[in-house]
Amino acid sequence: MWTDAKAEVGEASGSRASIRRRALNSLLLCAGDMGHLDKYMQDKLFVLQLVVSGLRGVTRVILANNPLSGALILAALYWASPWQGLLGTLGVLASTLTAVIMGQDSAEVSGGLHGFNGMLVSLLMGVFSSAGDWYWWLVLPACLGSATCVFLYSGLSSLLDRWDLPVSVFPFNITILLYLLCTGPNNPYFPHHAVMPPGLLEPNDTELVTVEVTRGIFLGVGQIFACGALGPSLLIVGAVLLYSPLLAVHALLGSAVGTLAGLSVAVRHDSLYSGLLGFNGALGCMAVGGLFFTFTWRTHLFAIASAFLSAYADIALGNLLGTVGLPACSWAATLISTLMLLLTGSLATYRIPIGQVMAPEHNLRSRTQWEAGNTTERESTDV
Repeated sequence: MWTDAKAEVGEASGSRASIRRRALNSLLLCAGDMGHLDKYMQDKLFVLQLVVSGLRGVTRVILANNPLSGALILAALYWASPWQGLLGTLGVLASTLTAVIMGQDSAEVSGGLHGFNGMLVSLLMGVFSSAGDWYWWLVLPACLGSATCVFLYSGLSSLLDRWDLPVSVFPFNITILLYLLCTGPNNPYFPHHAVMPPGLLEPNDTELVTVEVTRGIFLGVGQIFACGALGPSLLIVGAVLLYSPLLAVHALLGSAVGTLAGLSVAVRHDSLYSGLLGFNGALGCMAVGGLFFTFTWRTHLFAIASAFLSAYADIALGNLLGTVGLPACSWAATLISTLMLLLTGSLATYRIPIGQVMAPEHNLRSRTQWEAGNTTERESTDV
C-alpha cells in the first residue's frame, strides 16, 4: 500500500512538472521574434500575412518584433483612446500597403519595417490635432503621411546601409515636422496645438510629488506611442516584457534616467509627470542595451550613458523647437543612437550587424556560442 501511495505521489508530481514544462514551452513560443510564425504564414492568405506584418510593425515602434506584443500594444492604444487606436491602425496599414504596391523587399515588409513610421505619424497627428477626437478629415493626412514614410524609408536606407545603420524613425520625425509646419495652429482644416518648451519656467513654484514622478517613469514607456494613461502604459510594458525581459528592463531604466535628467535641469513638472521626459531616454537605452549591441556590463553602462545623452538632447531640442511651437518628437534618441552605432574602439566589437539583430536574449546566446566556437578553433590549431 505504501508503495502504491508513493507511486501515485510520483505520478502526480511528474504530471505537475509536465504541465509546467508545457506551459513554459508555450510561453517561449510566444516570446522573442516568433520566427516560426513567418514559416507558417508563407502559404496563407494575403490578408492574414498583412495582419501579421502590421502587428510586427506596431512593435517595431518600441524596437521589438513580436506580433503578439503588437496585439497587446494595439489593445492598450484602443483602451486609452479608441480614436488614437484607429489612427494607429490606419497608419500602419497604409504604410505597409504602400510598401507592397511599391514592390519593397518582401522580408522587410513581412518584418514590419515599413509599418512603424507610418503608425507614429498617424498617432502624432491625432495627439497634436486641436480639432478633437473623431475628426474624420484627419484620416486623409494621416494616410498620406504614413505613405510618405515609405518613400523616405526607401531613400534613406540606400544611404545609411553604407555604414550598416538602421533607418530607424528618421522618416517619422521628418514627416511629422513637415506636416506641422505646413498646417499651423490656426489652420482652418487641420489645426494643431502649439508645444511649450520643457524648460519654460512655471508661474508658480509647486512642490514635487514623488508618486507622480514615479508614475511618470512608467508613462515614459507609454509615451513612445503617445499614450499618457497609466493602465495602457503598463500593458505596453508587458508587451515589451513578452518580447524580451532584458529590453523591458532597459525601457524602464531609460525612462527613469530621462526623468532624472529632467529633474537635474528643473524642467516643468507636468513634463515629468506625463512621461514626456522619459521616452527618449527609454529608446536610447533600449537601442544600446542588448538590441544593437550584445549585452555585457560594458554595454549596460553604455546604454545608461546613451539614455542620459538622449534625455538631455531631447530637453535641448524641445526648448529650441518649442520656441516656434514644434515638438522635438524622438529626434534626440534617433540621433544619439545613430552616433552610438558609429563609435569605434573596444565597444564596437559588441556591435551586432543590422541584418542579424534579433531579441537581446537571442543576440546574447548567439555571441556566447560564437565565442565558444572561436575558442575551440583556436585551441585545435595551437601547436
